[in-house]
Amino acid sequence: MDIWLISAILVVTIYLLITEKISVDLTAVGIIVVLVVSGLLTPREAVSGFANPAVITVGAMFVVSRGLMRTGGVEFLGRQIIRVAKKNVTAALALILVSVAVASAFINNTPVVILFIPVVMAMCCELGLSPSKFLIPVSYASILAGTCTLIGTSTNIIISDLSAQHGYGAISMFELAVVGVPIATVGILFLMMVAPRILPGLANPICQLRDDDHRRYLAELKIRSGSKLIGQHPQALSEENFTELEVIELISRGRIYHPERDMKKVEDEDILLVKGSLNDLVAILHEDGVELPFRENGLSLGAQKNAPIVVELLIAPGSDLKGRRLQNTRIARDKDINIIAVKRQDHHISERLLYDVRLKTGDILLIWCSDVKLQELRSEKDYLIIEDVYEEIVHKRKAAWAVINFICMIGTAALGLADIMTCALIAAFLMIITGCLQMRDAYRAMQGDVLLLIAGTIALGLAMEKSGASTIYAEAFLGLFRDMSPGIVLGGMIALTSISTQILSNNATAVLLLPIAVSTALSIGVDPKPFIIGVCFGASACFASPLGYQTNLMVFVPGGYRFLDYFRLGIPLNLFVVAAGMYLIPLYWPF
Repeated sequence: MDIWLISAILVVTIYLLITEKISVDLTAVGIIVVLVVSGLLTPREAVSGFANPAVITVGAMFVVSRGLMRTGGVEFLGRQIIRVAKKNVTAALALILVSVAVASAFINNTPVVILFIPVVMAMCCELGLSPSKFLIPVSYASILAGTCTLIGTSTNIIISDLSAQHGYGAISMFELAVVGVPIATVGILFLMMVAPRILPGLANPICQLRDDDHRRYLAELKIRSGSKLIGQHPQALSEENFTELEVIELISRGRIYHPERDMKKVEDEDILLVKGSLNDLVAILHEDGVELPFRENGLSLGAQKNAPIVVELLIAPGSDLKGRRLQNTRIARDKDINIIAVKRQDHHISERLLYDVRLKTGDILLIWCSDVKLQELRSEKDYLIIEDVYEEIVHKRKAAWAVINFICMIGTAALGLADIMTCALIAAFLMIITGCLQMRDAYRAMQGDVLLLIAGTIALGLAMEKSGASTIYAEAFLGLFRDMSPGIVLGGMIALTSISTQILSNNATAVLLLPIAVSTALSIGVDPKPFIIGVCFGASACFASPLGYQTNLMVFVPGGYRFLDYFRLGIPLNLFVVAAGMYLIPLYWPF
């Protein structure tokens, strides 16, 4: 009876995960509830997944990856690609794929691809190339490289922990590299040679829609005594580290100078009227020699609970502020609010001084304030608050801390000084206390739906083992490979895992099939470890569909692809991973 019940739960779970009739996190909670109510698991067993080291490790790794992204620790790669690549598809593709592979071997694949999508789009605009030639290969390269290390993908972490629970030992940091690196190398070479020929050459819509004023603000910067800009031409500001800052005017002793026409040098107490990106504006306000004209600098985006944040205030329709000068508004006089910049969507702001601007409906004020003050502003009818602007800020000053923290985590785990869960937790903690992330960033980074899904499927896997269902499934699977060698059976398991991961998430596939893989190995009298490793590679071999892996779906719209594009390029890769895994895995993990 238990076998039929667990089979029914498994079928319904797979159906819900494929169709997404309900969200994956609700599906995960539903699995736990049904397993408890049906008596298949005790309440303690059903929720054991939440205390599973794999869930904790994956959550911590999400935080660490987010810290690297928010500090610009990976962004440097993208800038170098655009700088080095010439108008050559092969050279540009090689640089992109190698960079993605290196990053994805140590960082969760999803944020890496998120980073490289705009890099690819911008590079293609600049070099006159088609992004559709690049984006699927970017996703595939991240997947291939993710199998090279324990932390390259959360699936490896989950399988490692399940392997230890079954008594076959955890997977070390670089244990998978002996098979993963050759597969990734050949796979990337295949993408470089074949992708430009197979994938369509579609126009880049971003090039036509690109607006130089998008996310560019008008701000005033006051020069303080001791600034390194004193005695220099105003253009020196943009020529150094702040390339996206354009000096519009220099205001000195009440007179206005134009940088392109006048040779006036910067003096103490001068005001620069600049237009620039969010990141450059926030970054320059950390400089010792620059401050906001009417406020002390003090700009700090650290990890403290009440640390200041940067948000946009949109002047709402019907606002009483319409037509009033900015300097005469209550918000401009509030000592707890710093107005950094102003943005106007449709017109150039012609006022000489920023605080003389007469506000219009749709104007955006870029402000810096505390959480407490932000809560007060929520009740104001004059503004609409846009909080997601904070997500765009890169804390470049913290990049060194983030990179050192990350390297120490990898080194400690690789040397066996501590287990990967401990290393990841310490690294996540250090990302926060060093100011690389605020707590709100850490909470957002952990992707609760993914963690819930892992915990729910772990409970389902436990119920399959407890009921004996996994053994029955293994025997049914073996019926397809009766009297065949262990190598052929291993290839069949990798193929089954790869097919399953085209329609299910790779994490769910790994958790559900690993007990079957172990039972299969025991049934034919061989060591289960090669089959566990095979599940690692099979669960990540999701190349034939945009639905199989999150990164595949992320590039679908920007690249303008069809399902057939994934099928034509992905099927050969899927077959290669199965064949290579079937041959290479027994060489290093004998039966």
